[in-house]
Amino acid sequence: METISMAPVTFTTTAIDELKRLSTEQPEGKFLRVGAKGGGCSGLSYVLEFDEKKENDELFEIDGITCIMDKSHGMYLYGMQIDWDNGLNNRGFTFSNPNASKTCGCGTSFAV
Repeated sequence: METISMAPVTFTTTAIDELKRLSTEQPEGKFLRVGAKGGGCSGLSYVLEFDEKKENDELFEIDGITCIMDKSHGMYLYGMQIDWDNGLNNRGFTFSNPNASKTCGCGTSFAV
């Protein structure tokens, strides 16, 4: 596994706070996976979950949160900002991806 010095994504302060809270509920050996997978309304969906390291993963850290990302996902996600919305109508992580050519109203699906 390769460690990269510059994080490919950023988190807002509210996202960091929520991720730190969620990380306390995770078993040892799990890291925050940031990625993309096929599917969703626009062709790709964001992945944000706690997972074990895999062979093609790169490792990076943001404000004490150890993150992993498959090397091949960087081209889809580089420069993306992840936020946490705790409002009454919307609650959850939101993704602002400069690489997305199209996004869906669901907020978790995109195309490049």
